[in-house]
Amino acid sequence: MAKYKKLTLPLILILGIVLVAIFGKAISAKSATNDNRTEVVFWHEMGGPSEQALEKVVDGFNKSQIKYKVVPKYQGSYDEAIQKILQTHNTSTSPAVFQAFDISTAQMLHSGYTTPVQDFIDEDHYDVSKISSVARAFYANDGKQQAMPFNTSQPVLYYNASLLKKYGITPPPVSPSYSDITRVAKELYEKSGHKTKGMTVQVYGWFMEQALANANRQIANNNDGHTGNPTKVNIDNPDTVEFLKWIKENIKADDFIDYGSGASAGANQTAGFLSDKVGIFIQSSASIGQLSKNNKNELGITYFPHPDGKKANGVAIGGAALWISNDKPKNVQRGAFEFIKYTLKPEVQAEWQKATGYLALNKDSQKTSTLKDLYAKNPASKVPGEQLANAKANFANSGILMEGMQLARQLEEVAMETVYNGGDINSALKTADRSINENLTQLNKANGYK
Repeated sequence: MAKYKKLTLPLILILGIVLVAIFGKAISAKSATNDNRTEVVFWHEMGGPSEQALEKVVDGFNKSQIKYKVVPKYQGSYDEAIQKILQTHNTSTSPAVFQAFDISTAQMLHSGYTTPVQDFIDEDHYDVSKISSVARAFYANDGKQQAMPFNTSQPVLYYNASLLKKYGITPPPVSPSYSDITRVAKELYEKSGHKTKGMTVQVYGWFMEQALANANRQIANNNDGHTGNPTKVNIDNPDTVEFLKWIKENIKADDFIDYGSGASAGANQTAGFLSDKVGIFIQSSASIGQLSKNNKNELGITYFPHPDGKKANGVAIGGAALWISNDKPKNVQRGAFEFIKYTLKPEVQAEWQKATGYLALNKDSQKTSTLKDLYAKNPASKVPGEQLANAKANFANSGILMEGMQLARQLEEVAMETVYNGGDINSALKTADRSINENLTQLNKANGYK
């Protein structure tokens, strides 16, 4: 009996050690996942490679400190996400920080659902001077920074540098006029034996708006909504007419190819460019990665063109910003702002540009080895950032803070298509003006604005 007692004691000890090891690991794992950090739920609309790049940013922030934990959650398209944000506010499922695209800015402002990031900027004495003024201006109102720009792009003009060299054509200057582009387009069409169309401009309301911004033309009253709610829109103006006349001139010369409107148009014009069917087109700077990777030719990039006889005013940004929800406790909102500040660090911005094609907004990003190496390998990729840096923020190039911009763009595109198909410019613009203003009046009434 004593023999069995001697054996029992070691067995109990071994069993105890095993149990401690098993439950110890479980407790340790639980502690690792529940580390008492303040959780900051982040809703975003980044998919594919951009989502992978975003997850690296989030992971970097979470590892950089021990107070907050950002939890990213994909919410579908920009339009889908906006509806979810509006519908879930003041519920337990709403986000603490969220990404909202540029033309929803007025909608976000009027919702009353956000805390201006300016509150935290003032509290921290945070220096925003290193962040692009044009990018910041889009999301500012009443002298306050409402949201912070995040994934930011600009429209630029791409051209096939290899084809221009082949046919001995002088490339367009860095900041070209309409006639500069027409010259190159006509020469390319003729010297290629009509094998390559000279140019295309996609039917896209954003491009029309950018043409007006670059001409220093405001579309809506109250300084494009930056000093008061817009009550009137004027698309039918001399600068829009000149922009459409430029396109119509190239259509008549037969050096222009029309790819239509919509997502398929964008894909088709890119395919046409990469296969030498068209030599010049306008698109977002975020397309640089795709155009560089799949291009057998040398890629040329210039600024967005401006009207003849006018100095380029600079174009507005595209993309989205990060907003802070006001339905969360102050400590959660504080975590949201800490995350926003992290995304704007020079090296974070540099890596973001390299991975996604979106522009680095912190001026000090240009000093990083990340961007220096990128520009050394692809010098043209430096142009969009220079376009943004060289522009001085003003009301014309700081975006249109107006509700109903989605429909406004659709109506702008109807006007563009009408002209592309041979219709009268002034008649098309008058129709667009009337329809946009009717919708704006209804929205203002519904929202209680005069």
